[in-house]
Amino acid sequence: METTAFQKIHTKVDQITKATCSLYATGVGNEEMALVNDRLAQVVKIEGDLVTLQIFSGTEGIPTNAEVVFLGHAPQLAVSDELAGRFFNAYGQPIDGGPEVDGKLVEIGGPSVNPVRRKQPSELIATGIAGIDLNNTLVTGQKIPFFADPDQPYNQVMAMVALRAKADKIILGGMGITNDDYLFFKNLFENAGAIDRIISFVNTTENPPVERLLVPDMALSAAEYFAVEKNQNVLVLLTDMTLYADALSIVSNRMDQIPSKDSMPGSLYSDLAKLYEKAVQFPDGGSITIIAVTTLSGGDITHAIPDNTGYITEGQLFLRKETDIGKVIIDPFRSLSRLKQLVIGKKTREDHPQVMNAAIRLYADAANAKTKIENGFDLTDYDKRAMSFAKDYATELLAIDINIEIDTMIDTAWKLFDKYFSHAETGIKAELVEKYGKQIK
Repeated sequence: METTAFQKIHTKVDQITKATCSLYATGVGNEEMALVNDRLAQVVKIEGDLVTLQIFSGTEGIPTNAEVVFLGHAPQLAVSDELAGRFFNAYGQPIDGGPEVDGKLVEIGGPSVNPVRRKQPSELIATGIAGIDLNNTLVTGQKIPFFADPDQPYNQVMAMVALRAKADKIILGGMGITNDDYLFFKNLFENAGAIDRIISFVNTTENPPVERLLVPDMALSAAEYFAVEKNQNVLVLLTDMTLYADALSIVSNRMDQIPSKDSMPGSLYSDLAKLYEKAVQFPDGGSITIIAVTTLSGGDITHAIPDNTGYITEGQLFLRKETDIGKVIIDPFRSLSRLKQLVIGKKTREDHPQVMNAAIRLYADAANAKTKIENGFDLTDYDKRAMSFAKDYATELLAIDINIEIDTMIDTAWKLFDKYFSHAETGIKAELVEKYGKQIK
């Protein structure tokens, strides 16, 4: 960050805490960037002329006569087509050894899209993962989180979605990811030959946690450029929003704000909504779709972070290990895409809704049969067939390593119905059975 000759240098710091410093200054804006002894900082509070700065790398070693220079702008990102295929840090600076991006400077973290410029989403986003495309179909302009325990391979799932999704640009915002995960994403994207449509903003565990707060806004500012200026369909992948919320908590605690539920700041809902509400389908064709990871502590969905996330987003995708097959699946009982009815059977084959519903119902029957076994009851012939079906259904359709087209998913479900059940037991309309069920061999 360069300083210019006419910028005023302040040299009297009034108060220093673990993460912030305060000084008297005029003509300063909220969220403005500053340098405190050459360390990057940002304005987080203004009371009269008393300005509080959050110092990203911490305040250790900063004296009360530190040099403070206000830069006159909020955090910025240079946007242009040159972003494609690049890796950046939380400040939008390249970390892949490539050159600085030559483009228009835009301030990050602006307001979300005016509702009159929004259109009801109606385009399907195919990910190749049957647990999503078949049961919880995603729509352009949607916002949806993955809920996962910390030991689930959610970053691998995110990487798979990035490689498979039918989108013009994929933007990855990594918050608090390990160096191994960073290299995993980088190598995977490069080796798959998909790097030219993927843009990554990364804060690793080695970087200051407070920097994570910049990552989603950087990712979404890049997304807005491609969606608005280029009319492209952009998919934004954010991982892990729990670590983002933890960074919010660190800042609010160090500023002595009274914490709310689960030691989160009282502003958590609006902080999350400000990001998720950037998801939009524009009338002219561009769109921003947001898929985020929210890790759960001990599977606790009532924690403030998933709880608030559930109010803002349009459904959720649940990852869990299916012990019967030893694979991670997208749980059909706890996952939900609230917008899927806008596309299933309309942008997909007409039998999709009925096949999806029948498969879930039969899978539920298998779960009931398992409960019977646990309680010492005998199984009927139907129970046994349902359990065999459930195992095949989980292996061939719910497991996250399945990568097939939607029509193939529907055909696979028909084959499983045919293997284990009569058409009457599936409950699917006779005309659809006639048209699609009988030709599947």
